[in-house]
Amino acid sequence: MNDVSAESASSRRPRGPLTGVRVIELGSIGPAPFCAMVLGDLGAEVIRIDRPTEAGYAASRPILHRNRRSLAVDIRRPEGVEIVKSLVKDADVILEGFRPGVTERLGLGPDDLLAVNQRLVYGRMTGWGQDGPMAQEPGHDINYIALTGALHAIGPKDGDPVVPLNLVGDFGGGGMLLAVGVLAAALHARGTGRGQVVDAAMTDGSALLLTMTYGFLAHGVWADERDSNMLDGAAPYYGTYRCSDDRHIALGPVEPQFYASVLRVLGLTDDPDFVRQNDRAKWPVMRQRLATIFATRTRDAWAKEFEGQEACVAPVLSLLEAPHHPHNAARGTYLTDGTGAIAPAPAPRFSGTPAAHPTPSPAVGADTDRILAAAGYDPARIAALRGSGTVK
Repeated sequence: MNDVSAESASSRRPRGPLTGVRVIELGSIGPAPFCAMVLGDLGAEVIRIDRPTEAGYAASRPILHRNRRSLAVDIRRPEGVEIVKSLVKDADVILEGFRPGVTERLGLGPDDLLAVNQRLVYGRMTGWGQDGPMAQEPGHDINYIALTGALHAIGPKDGDPVVPLNLVGDFGGGGMLLAVGVLAAALHARGTGRGQVVDAAMTDGSALLLTMTYGFLAHGVWADERDSNMLDGAAPYYGTYRCSDDRHIALGPVEPQFYASVLRVLGLTDDPDFVRQNDRAKWPVMRQRLATIFATRTRDAWAKEFEGQEACVAPVLSLLEAPHHPHNAARGTYLTDGTGAIAPAPAPRFSGTPAAHPTPSPAVGADTDRILAAAGYDPARIAALRGSGTVK
């Protein structure tokens, strides 16, 4: 892992392909901050507007809030609204993650801000979307993926659906979708001079992630029940197996040549039960036999046995183990921040404009005076705003 505790030199290096792009983030939780983090990782200047009541405290999600500057503003006050508008004049993107209608009531909705900057991309992150009968309902990742069919499809046949962390709704179908959307809209704005609203809903995004699955369903090669298909754990050659040390190995030789490699390593090449890979009648027998075999050795012993065998087999690593795997270490897939905490490195990789190491998240409001001064506020005006409690 790479140590980024001393990153003062990073400001002198190119910061990635989005260098020169300015993003204003209205502070929220979860997927919208993840989107801002991704844009910041890739070189965008991100100014996060936090609540004055949090000023002076460390960021609530320090890794998620990296590559930011923090401005503490009460956007419920007219003076706070004017500050946001002054920042938006020179911005490319604004991000918000509130329920539909909240920013409109504050005077910071799309019409308000596009009137200030017509090329602005207004990125909106919600669970249910800006419209529809459930738009105003509260919810979290688990609720959104439940409504799209994703949650139903994950888990054992005779058991309950399994929660896939909050990766599918919040981050894959949420923050990453918003990042793609605002970048597409920003590219359009560069060419036309006209911004627009990006309505990124986690229901839409998690549904989009199911595109291949719905394609299989349409062609009759996917059963609409858990643990009944090749990629949902039913196939004995696509799943996890417990080893003698209670750790697991991940098996995924979908293609015939890789399946043959697994059989060779396990001594099953001539076993009649394994001759036809996709003989579903044999799947229970195959799974039980594989479970018995993998239970005879430790996870790491099996990982060593399959190393270099082109068999699509990998050890199931814990969050603390993963950064130390030789492959991840060689690529710098993880890094450490100034506190020693492990964090994923920026991705993807760029040959001509590589991303710099992330800068640590600032304390809330750490950059208030500098940001306001750059926006044209003189010291007396900044002092007055502080005195009124509008900024901290």
